[in-house]
Amino acid sequence: MKKILCLVMCVFLVIGLSACGGDISKVKTHDVDSEIYSADDINSAVDTIEKEFDANWNGCTLTEIYYAGDDYCTDFQEFADRNNADEVIVLLSSFDVDSSGGDGSLNPNSTYNNWNWILVRTKGGKWQHIDHGY
Repeated sequence: MKKILCLVMCVFLVIGLSACGGDISKVKTHDVDSEIYSADDINSAVDTIEKEFDANWNGCTLTEIYYAGDDYCTDFQEFADRNNADEVIVLLSSFDVDSSGGDGSLNPNSTYNNWNWILVRTKGGKWQHIDHGY
């Protein structure tokens, strides 16, 4: 009996863990020219946020993500300074929220547009997601 109960609990645990995270299967992106960052730099930042979204944004579907542009990023330099980093990059995104409201802090059954993702790095290092929102 204990073996069956343990097996059932393991199945529920696996099912519960597989349901975690957001949906990035339909995300679209587009190129934005930059004199500051290469396409690889931008793609690396996008990958960082897609992994974050996939792992932690339950009940949400990322529909679009792209580089915000050089002019936009210069307004966020203070984030690099505050985090002892050399560079800051800002991505903009759109995502849908299901009836659960994501983690409870988002409006259920809604779409968020122009959502900022702020990342920093030390020159040539890996991007680190430090903040997000409007």
